[in-house]
Amino acid sequence: MSLRKLILIRHGETEGQSSIRFYGSTDVDLSDAGRAQMRRAGAALRHQAIDLWVASSQRRSWKGAQIASGGAQVRLEAGFREIHFGRWEGMTAEEIKASDPVRYEDWQNGAASFEFPGGEPRQDFRARVALGLASLMATDGHTAACVLHKGVIREIARALTGAAPDRSKPEVGGVIEVTLTATGEWVLGSRSSNPMGLEEAAA
Repeated sequence: MSLRKLILIRHGETEGQSSIRFYGSTDVDLSDAGRAQMRRAGAALRHQAIDLWVASSQRRSWKGAQIASGGAQVRLEAGFREIHFGRWEGMTAEEIKASDPVRYEDWQNGAASFEFPGGEPRQDFRARVALGLASLMATDGHTAACVLHKGVIREIARALTGAAPDRSKPEVGGVIEVTLTATGEWVLGSRSSNPMGLEEAAA
């Protein structure tokens, strides 16, 4: 059976505060607070049957997955690395707005032409996330828990459901679930993910 539910967990807080700073390609590690967040996220999922744990090759992701999974084997997907923010790497939104106000406004307004200055083209980012997602979806099992980056989680949700979550979501340590319904539609949230007719057959 191909995957029918993705539990998308944003990695915990990092050294340097990923909650307020834009660390994309910068390979920062989890902070003590971030490790605690991953332990809480894992505890909240203990009642769920998870077939696969997934992370990117960046430390804040795979270390978070190791902690949340309780030491289970973690599959690394290189395509799930966060986007490279270019000259904005490591800056806060306030610092970006002060130093690059025109591009900041384009970004906030969702301008189609927007690109992170000196960073990875967004089209390239989406393409590699799509490759990682295709590889993941080819995996047998029902539920995968993925400890990933905010931009990657939002892109996976957008690719599957057609709509990204609210821009503020997910927060560090936060969880978004994406479920394949019985009618073959991916939706945000936890729904019945049994194939069509399974509920009737079990009744």
